[in-house]
Amino acid sequence: MNFLTEEQQYWQETVARFMEKEIGADYVLRCDTAREYPYDAYEKVAKAGWLKLLIPEAQGGDGGSIFEYALMCEGLARYGFDFATAFMVSTFTAMNIVKFGTKEQQQQYLPAYMRGDIRFSISISEPSAGSDAASTRTRAELREEGWAITGQKLWCSGAAAKNTVIAMLVRTDAAAAKHKGLSVLLVPNDTPKVDIRKLPTMARRATGTTEIFLDDAIVPQRNILGEAGGGWSIITDHLELERIAVAAAYVGNAQQAVSDALRYAHERIQFDRPIFEFQAIRHMLADMQTAVDAARLMVYRGADMASRHEPCTREVSMAKLLASETLQTVTRQGMQILGGHSMLPESHMERYFREGMQATIGGGTSQIQRTIISKTMGI
Repeated sequence: MNFLTEEQQYWQETVARFMEKEIGADYVLRCDTAREYPYDAYEKVAKAGWLKLLIPEAQGGDGGSIFEYALMCEGLARYGFDFATAFMVSTFTAMNIVKFGTKEQQQQYLPAYMRGDIRFSISISEPSAGSDAASTRTRAELREEGWAITGQKLWCSGAAAKNTVIAMLVRTDAAAAKHKGLSVLLVPNDTPKVDIRKLPTMARRATGTTEIFLDDAIVPQRNILGEAGGGWSIITDHLELERIAVAAAYVGNAQQAVSDALRYAHERIQFDRPIFEFQAIRHMLADMQTAVDAARLMVYRGADMASRHEPCTREVSMAKLLASETLQTVTRQGMQILGGHSMLPESHMERYFREGMQATIGGGTSQIQRTIISKTMGI
């Protein structure tokens, strides 16, 4: 049974064609190998108008649904989750500006974002604040010249890319309760006294994961997003959208891993026949495809509920949990099917496997997702 409408199916096929003809697996591989941001592809996506998808029509966007956005993320991640990250991370902050930004901020940032002239990044984690994000220690003090920021942030995706504005969670009131003294500041990544260093991580090599050092860096007072002290509600408001998006992207990458493994199994001859004819391989591939289909259904359920504005915290966490662990599992099995060839970057499976290992950590660990789900199961 196909749960997509004719229009949604056409949109899904459009993204798939774009990735195959305009981007390609080899381009994603080159960016990953060189640890280079996919600027050319980002420009192509912007010119296609896809950055406008979720932005309301009143602000120059298409006013699309979260379900349509999930389909796009699924397609963009076909050749690697990291590639899709470049677009997803920007969208999360753009939507926070839509919801919490002043009219001036919306006019300043949204048109430039939709044209692809600027990007966004989110900076939440710190060396001592990962899953416990409210333990943020980076502080910002309001002075006559603006907000003075001092501290260190960690695991910030895409923050080093050119023309990027970072939505940064900082502590603006040390005396307030843990979740009450936090604010979000919009920090251009070329701000003086902001030192951004790209980390040599195993995954997310192209978009880049960074650490940021701030030593009395100044941003204008108008760069606060929402109200001072309201940062926690702002930074957590986008988590539903983030988890749907990343879950959809995990599914897109997982499906390609299964397809690559299946093609190899038909082509690889051992003992005078394709290895697909061996029951051990056939059953492994059957389990892989079953897991991907199940994860996709979970993602579509969460995306549909979010599009209808129905409460779906539990369903979205379930989708993120299952999709991330599915990507990790099927890429590991894909490595086994490809054997020695899987160890070579040009097989692409090696990249998928690395992204799968990161999937259960970034965007809320599997343990955090299980905690969220279990909280909804109380009697």
